[in-house]
Amino acid sequence: MSKLPKENRFLDLSDYGRPVAVVIANSLKNTSFTPIHVTLAFIASGLIAIACMLNHFYWATTFFLILKSVLDAADGELARVKNTPSYTGRYLDSVSDIILNLLILITIWYITDGYILYTILAFFGIQLQGTLYNYYYVILRNNHQGDTTSRIFENETPIALEGENQKNVNILFRLYKIFYGVFDKIIYHLDRKAVTAKNFPNWFMTAVSTFGLGFQLLIIGLMLALNLKLYIIPFFIGYTSLIFVFIVIRKWIN
Repeated sequence: MSKLPKENRFLDLSDYGRPVAVVIANSLKNTSFTPIHVTLAFIASGLIAIACMLNHFYWATTFFLILKSVLDAADGELARVKNTPSYTGRYLDSVSDIILNLLILITIWYITDGYILYTILAFFGIQLQGTLYNYYYVILRNNHQGDTTSRIFENETPIALEGENQKNVNILFRLYKIFYGVFDKIIYHLDRKAVTAKNFPNWFMTAVSTFGLGFQLLIIGLMLALNLKLYIIPFFIGYTSLIFVFIVIRKWIN
């Protein structure tokens, strides 16, 4: 089940795991498994990938990073097929992602004996990349009556939906603001007029989707497997410069 109407769907390069995620979600539709269980599974997959990295099993690392991306899509798919959207799942997913991202980059720093400052810059860059992609994607979904669990502005604690606990929503929302608040503010100030933009062509969104977490993890996995681990941190620092290119293109389009 897509987050967008058919006529507004684009080739999402970060969402390569969606077909398998749909199969997983449909297979769990009539079971007691919940989207939260799938989120916990993707956390486990990410941690296993880190363990593989520490032991220099880089092809295995790639496998579990890709599996993590598949499961990351499957939790949302399961919520949609069961018609059980929740802010608990939305914020748990995001908080888990950023913690795993940090742990993955720290592990790369450790196995490459690199510079911690560059690692921090790469982490900051990866989060800004993902924030820009999500910013445009959420605006697009809101423009076309797509999935609305994610909001353009995460300023106020949302009211818990049916079946979830408000206390859990409150806690996870606070964590989300702590982890993501600075990145959201930076991207908004860089392109504050995007919220009123109506034109996000499919080709443009496909290009920006290379900033999506799934694509980022695929790049990390492949660079590890191809013995290019020394170049992972510099790559993401440099790739962050495309943020400004995409913003200029977005403004030009509109």
